[in-house]
Amino acid sequence: MSDIHSINEAINKRAGRKLLPSILVSVSLIALIWFALSYHREIFATVVAIAVLLGIREIVRAFGIRGTYISRNALILASIALSYSAWNGGVAGLAVATAIAIPILLIQLLTRGPEGFVASATATTFSLLYLPFLGGFLILLGRTSTGFERVMTFVVLVSCNDTFGYIVGVLIGKHPLAPKISPKKSWEGLMGSLVFTIIGGMLAFKYIMSFQWWIGAIVGLMIVFTATCGDLIESAMKRDLALKDMGSLLPGHGGMLDRLDSVLISAPALWLALELVKAWT
Repeated sequence: MSDIHSINEAINKRAGRKLLPSILVSVSLIALIWFALSYHREIFATVVAIAVLLGIREIVRAFGIRGTYISRNALILASIALSYSAWNGGVAGLAVATAIAIPILLIQLLTRGPEGFVASATATTFSLLYLPFLGGFLILLGRTSTGFERVMTFVVLVSCNDTFGYIVGVLIGKHPLAPKISPKKSWEGLMGSLVFTIIGGMLAFKYIMSFQWWIGAIVGLMIVFTATCGDLIESAMKRDLALKDMGSLLPGHGGMLDRLDSVLISAPALWLALELVKAWT
């Protein structure tokens, strides 16, 4: 037992997070998504909206630590409106709701006067676009009649990227990918993500989506790029705000934003790819 404990501690130290809690949380989230999509797709949209709201709580707190004000209540109301619009109005509803929400949020900030307005307006607009707008594409993936297949394909792609990038990086990672932003991320881990996400994309597109396998390979390559960039964007935010994690909600992951980082950037990419495939086939 002591040997197993020592190995686990060594993995945790090298990876920068606790392995077993991370695995349990990931499996639980996948099971929740599976249940929501299988039972009623509206439940999935609600789960996404709740995840976005939890992310908003974290990002408001993070900016607040640096003295940048964001109206949490106003941003929560706007997020609920964007999620509702995405589910009922599709991409057009999401776009119009975002266009309406931004000026309303800026007008609301005027009530505080001019001091700090630019910083607050920038942080508020960024938070709206980063969380409810990008998160809205997860809802768009799940709202169609093939929502189950689309979302589970997305889960396969992102899971392959995160899981195998993590495993390969822990086992043989030596060359930092972006040492100033994310010291634990390595080129070797990126190669692991690349190989296994392409394979996962090929299998998912052939057996879940019933598309040609080579489409899945191309989309898998795209997801590695978007998911890695999403991870680095969130890491850059944490370093700029002097935070280790955005929160402590999810054991082994940190906060909700630490779990959503690769998802938020990848969801619109997969949505666009599937729309293009649908138009061309």
